[in-house]
Amino acid sequence: MAVKRRFVAYYRVSTRKQGQSGLGLDAQRAAVTNHLGDGLANVIAEFTEVESGRRNDRPALDEALTAARLHRAALVVAKVDRLTRSVGFLERLLEAGVDVRFADLPAIEGPTGRFMLQQMAAVAELEAGLISARTKAALAAAKARGQRLGGHRGGSLSTDAQARGRDEQSKLADRRAADLAPVLKKLRAKGITSPTEVARALTAQDIPTARGGAKWSAPQVTLIEARLARMQ
Repeated sequence: MAVKRRFVAYYRVSTRKQGQSGLGLDAQRAAVTNHLGDGLANVIAEFTEVESGRRNDRPALDEALTAARLHRAALVVAKVDRLTRSVGFLERLLEAGVDVRFADLPAIEGPTGRFMLQQMAAVAELEAGLISARTKAALAAAKARGQRLGGHRGGSLSTDAQARGRDEQSKLADRRAADLAPVLKKLRAKGITSPTEVARALTAQDIPTARGGAKWSAPQVTLIEARLARMQ
């Protein structure tokens, strides 16, 4: 049996009047439905933003990204111009750790589609260039120190490299805990407080564990709560 893919849908309208009337939302929902209409897609949540396209502070989008990370789902948007024309904001999306899909990108029609592809390509090219430059600089510095390069020589990562790796893993764990914090708060408000009860509730809500597992355990909940306590 094929596993359904998970998606979080994000819609945006430019004025509060449009948000209240639903003007434009039906078309966006239809575009998303058509894009995901293979029977193997499951939209687990929908978020609607009433904002100006020139603004970057979008609480509904933040909630949508959090939900997507929480459920290991992809974010799906009807049109690229429903997000932003800012490269900086696109970089923010790339750093959010969420797979973003655009219903109108498969056709890649018109200037909007080309513009989006160009911007995404530019960001990817910049990132690749920076990584390449850092790698070359590191190799040149190692060579200058007389370190032999190429092949596995039984060595290990430097202490600094190991520390950076641990720091990155810690940041990812902190973000995961922060995403779970509102869920845990709602469970506590319902009287669900013990790690065992919370684990059952998270499993029932189909929220994956940090490693993508389907079933939570009490020790995993305890670790999350301990991390949240340290972050306060």
